[in-house]
Amino acid sequence: MKVFIVYCHPSEDSFTKKMCDAFIRGITDSGNEYMISDLYKMNFDPSMTEQEYLRDAYYRNTLEPAEDVRAEQEKINSADAIAFIYPVFWTEAPAKLAGWFDRVWTYGFAYGEKTMKMLDKAIILCSAGNSLEHLEQFGLLDSMKRVMLGDRLYGRAKEMEFVVFGNTSRENELRERNWNRNLQKAYDRGKNLFAQTTVSGKSI
Repeated sequence: MKVFIVYCHPSEDSFTKKMCDAFIRGITDSGNEYMISDLYKMNFDPSMTEQEYLRDAYYRNTLEPAEDVRAEQEKINSADAIAFIYPVFWTEAPAKLAGWFDRVWTYGFAYGEKTMKMLDKAIILCSAGNSLEHLEQFGLLDSMKRVMLGDRLYGRAKEMEFVVFGNTSRENELRERNWNRNLQKAYDRGKNLFAQTTVSGKSI
């Protein structure tokens, strides 16, 4: 089986990059396949053009999406699962990933008369500088999950999982202390992606 990974981080020197690498090792070690869109390496343009806006605003599917958008949509429809891996910036995904949804989730593909396949699984792996307890205390985790699971992925995958790796900011002593354990968790998610039964909206 194949997973399409949408990876978004501006630095190669990051925990998020190591987390992505560990997740990929788990996938390949389980005998499955992956393909990846590294949005920064691709220099993916997150800005919707006026033409793209008007196409979706008037619910028109007569105009073909841009070539880079069609390429992403084809990757989705050739996969069995999708994974989003990114750092939390101000309780959101990086602007480049938010723009990826703006442009790739087009009318006639992700909504309306959809041509997007129903994926078996969707998983979000994100690194946060704050602790999970902090994100829960201030309702930030719930906001993140509502946007990703309740809006962007709702009705587009049979099973969904939201995994947060907290305390990953560089000055936090827990970053190094939990480093190996967190990477093992990412590896396990990749290795068991097509084996485990996930709970919709579960955050670990």
